[in-house]
Amino acid sequence: MLGDNSVRVGRGDAGALSATKEREQALGRTVVTVFVGDRCAGLIVVADTVKPSSAAGLESLRSLGLHPLLLTGDNRATAAAIGAVVGIAADDVIADVSPAGKVETIARLQAEGRVVAMIGDGVNDAAALAQADLGIAMGDGTDVAIEASDLTLMRPDLRTAADAIRLSRRTFGIIKGNLFWAFAYNVAAIPLAMAWLLSPIVASAAMAMSSLFVVTNSLRLRNFTPSR
Repeated sequence: MLGDNSVRVGRGDAGALSATKEREQALGRTVVTVFVGDRCAGLIVVADTVKPSSAAGLESLRSLGLHPLLLTGDNRATAAAIGAVVGIAADDVIADVSPAGKVETIARLQAEGRVVAMIGDGVNDAAALAQADLGIAMGDGTDVAIEASDLTLMRPDLRTAADAIRLSRRTFGIIKGNLFWAFAYNVAAIPLAMAWLLSPIVASAAMAMSSLFVVTNSLRLRNFTPSR
């Protein structure tokens, strides 16, 4: 209350200040309207700070064959302006979305046959992180977002998300290679042993070499180099 008048802060018609509100939104800022009674008394302008590494991080994700989208609760003009700064096309910006709307959007993409990874750090992202095939939370985000995610990045940098995906793909490739050679060894060695063409000593040495190969092949992951 301010005297006998109620004070309300939120979205609403800015009246004579509408032009100012639209101009600030076009610059990527969120505008909150302050009403005293039924009259618009002023505007509060807030803005998210775009990290310098965000554009490079998105480019790294694209280089991996991924298609980044911006999913936000901000209004369309603000979201489009931020998307332009980090290199996301206007058609890939989904704005004015509630927390439930984020879940619905991800579910719709999944129904189209897409595998969806969600990166978020706020309370409003928690349900979407849980819905996504891969939920990625920033280490400096809220506890509920971290709890709902599958993977937590220790640094608030999109490039680390690309590094995590690169590392997981390389790990999966090495696992498949190890399984292939392990099965190939057994397919080749077991019939020879059954036919008495492979002595126990040679078979034991071959088994040891097989295990050594798997371990050595896995150690190649130590050569992984992150983007920074």
